[in-house]
Amino acid sequence: MPTKRQALILAEIVRIYNETGQPVGSKTLMGQLPFHVSSATIRNEMATLEEDGLIMKNHTSSGRIPSTAGYRYYLDHLLQPTAVPPQVFDKIAANFDRDYHEIDEIVKQSATILSNLTNYTAISLGPESADMTLTGFRIIPLGNDQIIAILATSAGTVESRVYRLLHLISSDDLEKAVRIINDQLVGLPLTVVKQKLAGEIPQLLTKYLHSSAGFLDLFGDVLKRAASQHFYVGGRSNLLNFAQPTDLDQLKSLYQLLDKESVLPSLLDLNQIDPRPDDPQQVLGPISVRLGDEFNNSLLSDYGLITAKYHVGQHGDGVIAILGPTSMPYSQLIGLLQLFSDELVKKLVEYYGYFHDDS
Repeated sequence: MPTKRQALILAEIVRIYNETGQPVGSKTLMGQLPFHVSSATIRNEMATLEEDGLIMKNHTSSGRIPSTAGYRYYLDHLLQPTAVPPQVFDKIAANFDRDYHEIDEIVKQSATILSNLTNYTAISLGPESADMTLTGFRIIPLGNDQIIAILATSAGTVESRVYRLLHLISSDDLEKAVRIINDQLVGLPLTVVKQKLAGEIPQLLTKYLHSSAGFLDLFGDVLKRAASQHFYVGGRSNLLNFAQPTDLDQLKSLYQLLDKESVLPSLLDLNQIDPRPDDPQQVLGPISVRLGDEFNNSLLSDYGLITAKYHVGQHGDGVIAILGPTSMPYSQLIGLLQLFSDELVKKLVEYYGYFHDDS
């Protein structure tokens, strides 16, 4: 555990290194620290911090840079979020100020706005409600044996997908099948809909239709897509700005990593984030930060992830995150992410209010 003076030196090394990208020496620290000590004293304190693994020597200079452990101590004990300038708040509000027809449009736009504000990669996940219900299902013929299936939920999400039926089911039977789905399943939670889809619904379709071939697979597929988590990534190419250019295969793998939705839940470590923490002394509040080897993924050994889980009342919880180099300006970004998640919640609540009033 560093002393108070050592902690102040560590915080200043983090600040200067994050701002300049250059190793920090004792002479630089002398003019920046809030107390006056000799250069020799600072060197001694830096030596202790290095022995404790909180800073390390850069091979190209006599200065020191924060280690992953140093960043972790800084984040857990020393960081103070910076207030967001009014012009940034105005920019967020202006970028959110547009008409949205689906909840996913807001979530996707949030990732775009945040990546543009920070020049890092942003990841967003819309609120997931356990009691989300089916509110409607439609099928529209497109010609050439193709149809578009449209499924809507109480969360304001709309899933649509084009399918080819190949004359396996007549247009009359298709209309009857859609009526059965709406009569029997609208208003039920999606978990119950899935259960009924494996139970009495196939029996009803068999009773009233000449053939239901292909329809159950079609409806089950669009239902699965509607119930799945929808992640959006903004500024994916920003990752390449901080990667080492010597390994092209690693650059390619890093860029492709965020294309895999199966990777994102573990990357965001969703189960470890509490949107309403009970500990008033928690420095980061509802913010979580993961660094380097904490990802268990060598591609991200030089990166950090700042994640905020937001709460939208009965509509559930969502996530907004920033992925960038380990040397990100955390105090500014965490202050920004706290404000940004609040503004995102306001926009979602506004949409849900309009959506339910209009339905």
